[in-house]
Amino acid sequence: MSSSLLHPPSHLPPATALRHSQQAPSVLQNYPGAITTSILQSVFSASETQELWTVYENLLLSCLRTGDDESAHQCLGRLVNRFGDNNQRVMALTGLLKEATAPDNAALDLVLQEYNQILQENPSNIPIAKRRAALLRAMGRISEAVNSLNSLLDMSPTDAEAWAELADLYLAQGLYSQAIFAQEEVLILQPNAWNIHARLGEMFLMAARTSDAPKRLTEALKRFCRSVELCDNYLRGYYGLKLTTQQLLSEASLRASKQTEPQEWPIPASSTLRNLDEVATEKLAEIIRRNSAGETDWQGYDEAEISAARQLLDSHSAARSR
Repeated sequence: MSSSLLHPPSHLPPATALRHSQQAPSVLQNYPGAITTSILQSVFSASETQELWTVYENLLLSCLRTGDDESAHQCLGRLVNRFGDNNQRVMALTGLLKEATAPDNAALDLVLQEYNQILQENPSNIPIAKRRAALLRAMGRISEAVNSLNSLLDMSPTDAEAWAELADLYLAQGLYSQAIFAQEEVLILQPNAWNIHARLGEMFLMAARTSDAPKRLTEALKRFCRSVELCDNYLRGYYGLKLTTQQLLSEASLRASKQTEPQEWPIPASSTLRNLDEVATEKLAEIIRRNSAGETDWQGYDEAEISAARQLLDSHSAARSR
């Protein structure tokens, strides 16, 4: 059995998720469908481990991603047999399976009604509250999804996943200040997560196009610098760092602007910005080169991100050659 089946498939590349779903028939055949509670029978059956149920859950999710609904139903059935259909995590997986196999919006409305009923009986069912918010978003009912997440966070204010989802919803609506606030809450809960620093930097970078550009660009610069400090080979961090330094270097008015608030992080000198731009350029080039060469420790990057980084460097080289 692949060890990657112990990791959530939502974080796996599509090819890996497909490989997992292709393993489903053999996994379901070779591993038990239920664990007996009888001491005598347990002597002759496979032993129960936490890893086994993790595999079933992750296999279920991979099968849903690839359209193998039959195997997904079998995985869910085994989880229900073991933990019962009142287990909150199992209830959420059941709802997810219903969402994935719903033929139309009317069927999705029925799933949403089931979520509402469950939450009416037990408002503290966090997995179902998250599924409800996700379903509302998928149905395009964004304002309701935002309200749902805010209600969830009233109950569980330390839920980083919910804060991140809320930040993404605000960002999709162009509500940059609210998105930044929600993402900063994620950062408080996960201060050493380099991807969260970079995501916050991206929000500041986008927000700089609308207002308060000097402050927001310098904040973006700080977040991208922190992300690559925490992860030396983080492509998105270096990509954002280069975009930010280029904007700051190209806007003389920003560099010359006065900082009106004493607590603001001052805009670095042009020499510092050029040095940061050079570091980002060199690192992006190294990542692209070593990834393209197939070096073992330099794989796993998203192909679209590699392509975007290559285009950024090409455009930078073209601009310098003019």
